Amino acid sequence: MNPKDLRYDKEHEWVKVDGEVAVLGISDFAQDQLGEVVYVDLPAVGDELVAGESFGEIESVKSVSELFSPISGEIVEVNEALGDAPETVNEDPYGDGWMVKVKMGDASELDALMSADEYEAFVAEEA
Repeated sequence: MNPKDLRYDKEHEWVKVDGEVAVLGISDFAQDQLGEVVYVDLPAVGDELVAGESFGEIESVKSVSELFSPISGEIVEVNEALGDAPETVNEDPYGDGWMVKVKMGDASELDALMSADEYEAFVAEEA
């Protein structure tokens, strides 16, 4: 079940808004499709993200996939713990497995993202 307080994109990233800051991660569906995550390559604090563009890579025992930002803004924090424990993305994708925190440039970009119910319907169509 996907948390109802998050927004989702078609690349299977999620966004949790906390004031001007948004936390980004990948959905449970995405981590399940990837399999065991062995490495996460994330940008640095201060880097700018652009909605729809790649901001890093996630590597599993099966494949390497790009991470796409659902929103634009400046990175204010990176989950450094994933460097030592990338499997956290599998174990807790909506909690400790978060990837970056972004100071949003344009909160209206959130309007283009899916609700949890819309995302579940989207995933059901893809399955």
